[in-house]
Amino acid sequence: MNNKKPEDLILVIFGATGDLARRKLIPSLFALETLDLLPEKFAIIGTGRTKLGDKDFRKSMKNAIQEFSKEKDLSRLDAFLGKLFYQTADPAVTEDYQAFGLYLETLFQQLGIEKNNTIFYLSTPPSLYDIIPKGLAIAGLSKENKGWKRLIIEKPFGYDLASAKKLNAGLKKNWQEHQLYRIDHYLGKETVQNVLVTRFSNGIFEPLWNRNYIHHVEITSAEVFGVGKRGGYYEASGALRDMVQNHLLQLVGLIAMEPPASADADAIRNESVKVLQSLRPISKKEVGSMAIRGQYLGSKMKGKQVKGYREEVGVDPASKTETFAALKFFVDNWRWGGVPFYIRTGKHLPTRVTEAVIHFKPTPHHLFARKGSCDNCNQLIIRIQPDEGMLIRFAMKTPGAGFDLENVSMDFHYSDLSHDRIPGAYERLLLDCMAGDPTLYARIDAVLAAWKFIAPIQSAWKNNPKIPVYGYPAGTWGPDVADRLIEEPELTWRHPCSALTSDDNFCTL
Repeated sequence: MNNKKPEDLILVIFGATGDLARRKLIPSLFALETLDLLPEKFAIIGTGRTKLGDKDFRKSMKNAIQEFSKEKDLSRLDAFLGKLFYQTADPAVTEDYQAFGLYLETLFQQLGIEKNNTIFYLSTPPSLYDIIPKGLAIAGLSKENKGWKRLIIEKPFGYDLASAKKLNAGLKKNWQEHQLYRIDHYLGKETVQNVLVTRFSNGIFEPLWNRNYIHHVEITSAEVFGVGKRGGYYEASGALRDMVQNHLLQLVGLIAMEPPASADADAIRNESVKVLQSLRPISKKEVGSMAIRGQYLGSKMKGKQVKGYREEVGVDPASKTETFAALKFFVDNWRWGGVPFYIRTGKHLPTRVTEAVIHFKPTPHHLFARKGSCDNCNQLIIRIQPDEGMLIRFAMKTPGAGFDLENVSMDFHYSDLSHDRIPGAYERLLLDCMAGDPTLYARIDAVLAAWKFIAPIQSAWKNNPKIPVYGYPAGTWGPDVADRLIEEPELTWRHPCSALTSDDNFCTL
């Protein structure tokens, strides 16, 4: 994380009384305050339809920090709360933007900030992603004549390729690409960023990072909870839109990219985009065999009965919205030609974990009677959450006569590098935006390439009734049919667990 203080600025949060602001944004900004990383002159303006005064807003955010912040030292809490302000505004009313612009100008003068540097954060429903930027532009708040202006947009950026293009076209009428920061909090995680360092700073990895030595790549993002009270929202989303199109494909871009010419934002993002543009299209005829969807069924988890997805509040009893998605695909370039990539994500799986596993090919000649398949291959496991770290699995001889082999692990945890806690993703990304560093934000060509890749899957799942939605009991690793995606019959998905154990910190169930 950049430890240099950004220029003086004001951060405006639309939807400041919502769940994201309370759970993530305000606690992350307070963490930056405790680390002394906020600008010397800085303010946060919360805005929304809810009628609040500064005092009530500060009280509400104080409660949010006390509930959700990981900071133990609250000595700077009062100073931080003094930087919070609130302005009631209706995003649908044009006149409210004019009034807000005047309020913003007044606050800049009161704080003695010479340049009107401003970040607008859209912590709102996606339906407002085109309305608010347009309203800001009409009020002249997108112009950079008195300082820079930046707009942070939460996912999802559109619901499919057509809507993403439409949203982008609307934004580009009033905003330039360098002003737009499409946030994906997965890219702010320390372990995701370390993928680049691991690959490009170590001579033992990069020479092997290609089709000659890698058998397949596997990425899992599992959640232990169901949709809860968000059934109505999830019905319009599903696992493919909610996780695969953004988080997991962006991670694929980092894992599979070519070495960038430099460490600057454009160079890194250029190479990531090339990967997404090289994904072999999945035709509608192939969807049934290359993409598996499922829904969790009512079952017992840890001794407690949980509802099935179709029994959740706000969910259609005949819903076909997937809570589990697994894909097999290829990256058609010289580095990865013929190497299968497998990604899966789901709700109500056995544990909460996100990891990428690089499975290396077996040795060409098996001196020690190992099987010829890749079920005992060397593995590099990159744990993104919750036990951030890396692990290498390799074979060792067991003590005693003969050459009996056993897989052993050599592991590393991010917490070992720091005496303090690991910075949160939103802390990193907010600070990067303040500094004008878009490296870890999604560029529009990457977003559109990802939507283009999943478009045939979306279409087939929507329009082809012959493609089933497989049920899986809550608390299992998804429908058994997902195992068919893995090419060799001896192989299956890795079943990780998140709890640390003394003998294997990235254990298998």
